[in-house]
Amino acid sequence: MGENILHQYNSGMKTQDFDFYLPDELIAQFPVEHRTSSRMLYLNGVNDYLQDVMFTDLPDYLQAGDVVVFNDTRVIKARLFGTKSSGGKIEVMVERVLDDRHVLAVIRASHAPKIGSQLWLADAFTATVLSRDQAFYTLYFEHIKTAAELLDCYGQLPLPPYITRQATIADEARYQTVYARNTGAVAAPTAGLHFDENMLLRLQAMGVIIAYVTLHVGAGTFQPVRVENVADHTMHSESFHIPSTTIQAITQAKTAGCRVLAVGTTSLRALEACVLMNDGRLVAGYGGTNIFITPGYHVQIVDRLLTNFHLPRSTLLMLVSAFGGMENIRRTYHHAVTERYRFFSYGDVMLIEKKL
Repeated sequence: MGENILHQYNSGMKTQDFDFYLPDELIAQFPVEHRTSSRMLYLNGVNDYLQDVMFTDLPDYLQAGDVVVFNDTRVIKARLFGTKSSGGKIEVMVERVLDDRHVLAVIRASHAPKIGSQLWLADAFTATVLSRDQAFYTLYFEHIKTAAELLDCYGQLPLPPYITRQATIADEARYQTVYARNTGAVAAPTAGLHFDENMLLRLQAMGVIIAYVTLHVGAGTFQPVRVENVADHTMHSESFHIPSTTIQAITQAKTAGCRVLAVGTTSLRALEACVLMNDGRLVAGYGGTNIFITPGYHVQIVDRLLTNFHLPRSTLLMLVSAFGGMENIRRTYHHAVTERYRFFSYGDVMLIEKKL
């Protein structure tokens, strides 16, 4: 598969249409004690029905033959601190490891580093600034260890910007899904954080088919939409892989009249990007996508979406509004705030039936 440069939008929509009031105290700063003990808000987009339940009730909404698609990406220790050659302090957030020596990164500094300058990172190694494309720098890591090894040794877990504390040892486990295996994301596919091994076994025991895709979540997932018109927003690009076993599972489920549940917006984006790039067909392979799903877009593969609560004015809120219906999601989020659900990465979860 190649790079997909397709945007989906309604040119009349405004970013302010996706704003809502969220008290700071509802932004979850820590995970709940047990992965599966979060609350779950069920929205049936077909009949606009809302129900307050628990995540442990999820199997009640599934049946034998249904497919649950997880994103098995693994979060890298993408954050590095250091200094410029001038002595100024910097923070480097790696967006993507390009190869054994090169990374793509965002650099926070009082003054942007110059092309050709050197950075001293983690009191351990030197990085040379090779080039810059908008917010992203290409850096060359100068060390006998590979870039991936250096990040694993010296990097810090990149908790989202709305978690206003330092990452701890506990986060290194809790900010990964229990099935994470393909390293490359700088943010967790957070809907998957609610699952533990027992829940996976419980689903399999009842005949639910477990399938995987890989989409390496980029830092752009946290970027707010800063333009007035939704159509003017430039979406970030992410790489993905869909294995043939997942294609087979989904095809068989659809043929049998069973349903496909995407765990997280990233799983949904990978599947939808794939069918758009292949004339409506699911094809196994690797690709890259900057697909922008907003109301007006018809989701083709996924029947249900399990997803956490998202930031105001964000592309993820626009995606769930496309899936569940704008008015449904607006009403649901108002209900979630009123009922004091926990928001964002370490927060509670929604199960959404697609609005037809």
